[in-house]
Amino acid sequence: MTTPDLGLPVDVPSTALFTDQYELTMLQAALRGGTADRHSVFEAFTRRLPEGRRYGVVAGTGRVLDAVENFRFDPGVLGFLREQHIVDERTLDWLAGYRFTGDIWGYPEGEVYFPGSPILRVEGSFAQCVVLETVILSILNHDSAIAAAASRMSAAAGGRGLIEMGARRTHELSAVAAARAAYVGGFDSTSDLAAGFRYGIPTVGTSAHAFTLLHDSERDAFQAQVDSLGRSTTLLVDTYDVTEAVRTAVEIAGPDLGAVRIDSGDLLLVAHRVRQQLDDLGAVNTKIVVTSDLDEYAIASLAAAPVDAYGVGTQLVTGSGHPTCSMVYKIVARGRSADPDGPLQAVAKKSLGGKASVGGRKWAARRLDGEGAAEAEVVGTGPVPRDLAGRELLVRLVKGGEIVTREPLDAARERHIAARAGLPMSAVQLSRGEPVIPTEFV
Repeated sequence: MTTPDLGLPVDVPSTALFTDQYELTMLQAALRGGTADRHSVFEAFTRRLPEGRRYGVVAGTGRVLDAVENFRFDPGVLGFLREQHIVDERTLDWLAGYRFTGDIWGYPEGEVYFPGSPILRVEGSFAQCVVLETVILSILNHDSAIAAAASRMSAAAGGRGLIEMGARRTHELSAVAAARAAYVGGFDSTSDLAAGFRYGIPTVGTSAHAFTLLHDSERDAFQAQVDSLGRSTTLLVDTYDVTEAVRTAVEIAGPDLGAVRIDSGDLLLVAHRVRQQLDDLGAVNTKIVVTSDLDEYAIASLAAAPVDAYGVGTQLVTGSGHPTCSMVYKIVARGRSADPDGPLQAVAKKSLGGKASVGGRKWAARRLDGEGAAEAEVVGTGPVPRDLAGRELLVRLVKGGEIVTREPLDAARERHIAARAGLPMSAVQLSRGEPVIPTEFV
C-alpha cells in the first residue's frame, strides 16, 4: 500500500472494524430478508453548522478513500467476529469477499459546505454501503472540524505563518490526521514528524524549555543550539527574563538570528518590547513566533502585534470548541432490485426534534451574485437549473469500486483558499452568526 500524497510505503491495516456493531447486524438481517442487494444511495451531510460558525470545510476525503480501499475482512477480523458471535456464518462468508464495487461522489477536499450540503454520496448495494457508515463519519467529522478551526485561525492570522503543534494534546493517530486537516485549512507546517512523513507537510521544531533548563546557564543553552542548528534557528526566550534572553540570543547568533519564540506572558505587550529590542540590537530581520494556548480569537487580538508566526496546539486539535461537525450518513433513495439503472424511490427519516432528512439523490451547486460572490447553496433532486449548469459541486471519487480521483494535499489546500475567498466577506468574521449563505432546496 502507498500513501496517496507521497507514494511512501506504509503498513495500512484493515479498516473493517472501524465499524459500529449495528452495521453488521443490519447486514445480517438484510441478507436474511433478501434486501441486501437493493441498489441504495447514502449521503453524508450535516443538518446545522456548529454554533457561531459561518461555513464548514470539507476535509478527510483522501483518508476516506484510503479507508474504503482498505475495508477488508481478513482472517483475523473474521475470527474475532466469529468468536464474539457478532454475526452468523452466512454473513461471515459474505464479509470474507467484501470489496466495495459501487460509486462515490463528493465535494472535493478543501471545499466549503453548509447545512444540507450532500458532502459525500455513496451508491451501491445496501450491504456494501451500510457497512461504511461509521468509518466515513469518523473521518469526516474529525477532519472537517479541525479544518474549520484551522480556516478561522488562518483568516485571523492575515497571512502570517501558522504552525500546527498539537500532537501532545490528542491521541497519537488523531494527531497525524489533525495535522493533515490543519494543512488543508490553511496552516503552513506541523511539529508532528509522522504527519510530515505520511503526507509531506513541512515540519518545524527546535527546542523546549527543558533544553534551556538542562544547561548551567541560558547562554550555554543558546550557544549549544546555535552551534548545532545554525544562526537561522529559533531560540526560546521566556524561560527566565525575556529582555536578558533576547540580548544574549543576539550576542551569540548575531543579527542573522532566525527567530525568537515567546510562550508566556502578555503576548501583545511582550512582542512589541521584543521587536523594539531586536531592532535596536540590529536584528531587524529576526522573526517573532508566539505560542501559548492560542485560538482564533487570541490570534485576532494580536493583529496589531509585530508577530510573524503563531504556533497553535490544543485549541486546533480539539476544533476550537467544536470537535465534531455532527455529520450524519443517511439512506436517501433505494431501488427494488440490485440494478443501478433501475428506478429509485426517495426515502427520508421523518423524526421529530429537527432530525428529519430530505430524500432523493441530490446534486448541489453554488449560486453567485453579480459580483461573483456566493449567495446561496442550492441543493436539488431533479434536473439542474440552466443557470447553475457547470457549477455543480460534487465530483466523482470512486467508479465501480475503483478510485478515480487522487490529488496532492496541496491541491486541497489551494482549493480551500479559493473557496473561502469566494464567500461574502462576513464569512471570516469571528462574531457569532448564521451560515454566511442560505441553503435552498429545489
